Amino acid sequence: MASPCELLIASHDEAIARQMLTLAANEAQRIEAKYSRFIEGNYLWRLNHSQGAAVDIDAETHSLLQFAGQCFSLSDGQFDISACPLMALWRFDATAKGQIPAQDAIEAARKRIGFSRLRLEAQKLQLPADMQLDFGGIAKEYAVDRVASMLAGAWPSLSVLVNFGGDIACPIAKPESQAPWQIGIEDPQALDSAAAVLQIRQGALATSGDTRRFIEKAGVRYGHIIDPGSGYPVVGAPRSVTVLGPNCVTAGMLATMAMLKGEQAEAFLAEQQVYFKVFR
Repeated sequence: MASPCELLIASHDEAIARQMLTLAANEAQRIEAKYSRFIEGNYLWRLNHSQGAAVDIDAETHSLLQFAGQCFSLSDGQFDISACPLMALWRFDATAKGQIPAQDAIEAARKRIGFSRLRLEAQKLQLPADMQLDFGGIAKEYAVDRVASMLAGAWPSLSVLVNFGGDIACPIAKPESQAPWQIGIEDPQALDSAAAVLQIRQGALATSGDTRRFIEKAGVRYGHIIDPGSGYPVVGAPRSVTVLGPNCVTAGMLATMAMLKGEQAEAFLAEQQVYFKVFR
């Protein structure tokens, strides 16, 4: 998941806690091994190297692609998991060294993306030969929801908080006799410090932002949320957006869409009638 992952468990039973941790770790590792674009030879790598041929896909992948299609449609094409060529150009790790991709490379990458170009059936997927998918925008939230659902199914009376890098789900309501979960929202101006604290008993939240993934060049800050329309990081995007929702994939979708809206992030979230916190 490329981030710290933890469970908070409302129990003093160490044996149960270890069982829950094992289940969560195994499922998170399974999803990462399957859908990470950085693992050569894995399931996603084989899809991305299918060279335009129609290939068989499983029900899990079909469901994720359907959700990705909804994100693409609802965002007017801004939330696009086929933007992998652009993501490969924009590097936000230590190797980037503040380098901005060349304009001709960006334009060439933009010609290779567009979710509407793929062909999806119940059990088959056909990608254009020049297209590659990146599930990074939805896979971590999906993993949170999967782990939360599995834990709730196995221990339906035990409240637990699943936290994968700030994407959180609490599938079983914490009893009124116990204190609610305390969730800090990081201050973009003072990392590792909370600018706000939410108290929740059940639900999910997700945060999107550039507080830890950005580059600076000639005094300009470039966040990691890329607009496929321009090929560049979104202009006027907030530093971070946190959304509270019924599940993590929905909260994550809305948080990322809000980032993509740039200056209109707050107006967009207000229309969704969800709790949100935006920092600029």
